[in-house]
Amino acid sequence: MSFLERMSVAVIPVIVIERAQDAVPLARALAAGGLTTLEVTMRTPAALAAIGLIAEQVPQVQVGAGTVLSPDDARAARQAGARFAFAPGFAPDTVLAARDCGLEFIPGVMTPSEITAALALGCRLLKFFPAGAAGGPAMLKAFASPFGAVRFCPTGGIGAAQLPEYLALPNVFAVGGSWMIPAALLQAQDWPGIESRARDAVRLAGTAPSDTLDSPVLPGKPTPGLRL
Repeated sequence: MSFLERMSVAVIPVIVIERAQDAVPLARALAAGGLTTLEVTMRTPAALAAIGLIAEQVPQVQVGAGTVLSPDDARAARQAGARFAFAPGFAPDTVLAARDCGLEFIPGVMTPSEITAALALGCRLLKFFPAGAAGGPAMLKAFASPFGAVRFCPTGGIGAAQLPEYLALPNVFAVGGSWMIPAALLQAQDWPGIESRARDAVRLAGTAPSDTLDSPVLPGKPTPGLRL
């Protein structure tokens, strides 16, 4: 089953976790609110342990890694239990390392040249980052015609107010953000508060992704079923 087939809602919480012991209750709170595809960014020493704990103890979610910057990052994320990974940029060696270790990988892009390079390696799902600073929905609309075979997950500078506009775009398969996990609530271990914000995000999203792809982010694989 592919990354998109495992998604239930087109919203991906982007998690920066400082304490590994918060990982399981946080994942359970998000899942209880309806968000079951989680990205744990590899920005802190606790990230890999958090991924492992969620993978082992919260089977109702699919956990992935974010901020994957190198082949070593990709291999470490996979070994920890990540089922997918996002990168903020496009690095061919990291794409290939993810393929080699069986990690579904969504590299980041911001320009037409980067999209073209990603397509050359067979990537059809891409992270658009930093979405807010890089042109937002208007830029994604401009990408739709020349890059009809690509779908994007915009991330960066997106809050609840912008979510519906992004999800209305046919070339957006999901939106990533951290607005449902404010640092103050995470620090206070306010799991009911985070669950409530997750429920709000699900209500805003409205529906799950409507299309799936076969092996969408493993370079060199065919990608049937993409709605153009």
